[in-house]
Amino acid sequence: MSERLDVTGDWQRVSMRYAVVESIGTVIAWAIVGIGATVPLWFLTDGEMPLWAWIPIIAAAVLTIVGVVWSFLRTRTIGYLQRADDLLVRRGMLFRRFVAVPYGRMQIVDITQGPIERMFGLSTLKFVTAAASSAITIPGMPGSTAEELRDHLVAVSESRRAGL
Repeated sequence: MSERLDVTGDWQRVSMRYAVVESIGTVIAWAIVGIGATVPLWFLTDGEMPLWAWIPIIAAAVLTIVGVVWSFLRTRTIGYLQRADDLLVRRGMLFRRFVAVPYGRMQIVDITQGPIERMFGLSTLKFVTAAASSAITIPGMPGSTAEELRDHLVAVSESRRAGL
């Protein structure tokens, strides 16, 4: 008989400011692609820009809008749930992913911040477990929340590894 994963409880969501951080990255990336694909066409057309030469920048603008909307929708799906024996992390819109990380298997709990995350007071919490290929992240956590969760997880994982 298969046992169903209990995902009920008080899910903690990440800050919606993370969607703004992701949106800034999307805007920068598509601006580089759009401008990088359009500027060379200016030199090939001797100053007179035909209508077709604007296609790369228009496509980049449309993809930027789609990316920004997607960032806000995707951020709403990221969350975590602290249970008695493990931490459950969820994410994904189209492909839903639930990862249960047993407290006793956590080896490293790391907090990172990129420059844009730092501007918005956010952090990314990363867990490394005994399995070599498992690195679970929870992005978009307010700095104080990330530090409190890290300290709690380290304390609980130490007690679980010691067999207490």
